[in-house]
Amino acid sequence: MNVETIGLWAGAVWNALNDAKGTLNVKGLKKATKLKEKEVYAAIGWLAREGKVNVNENETEVEVNLI
Repeated sequence: MNVETIGLWAGAVWNALNDAKGTLNVKGLKKATKLKEKEVYAAIGWLAREGKVNVNENETEVEVNLI
C-alpha cells in the first residue's frame, strides 16, 4: 500500500459519495467501490484530512457524507 494507491481509493470513495447524493455507510461504500474494508477506511481518512467528508459514528455503523 502506498500513498498513490490510497489516493486512488479516495477518488473512488469520493465518486461513490457524489453519485449517491447523500450519506453512505462503510458497507455501502464497499459495495459501490468494490474496495476492501481497510481500503475504504484509508480512503475515508484521506478525504477527512483534506476536509472533503464528514464522518459520523453511531452505535452500529460509520456514515460518511461529502461536505
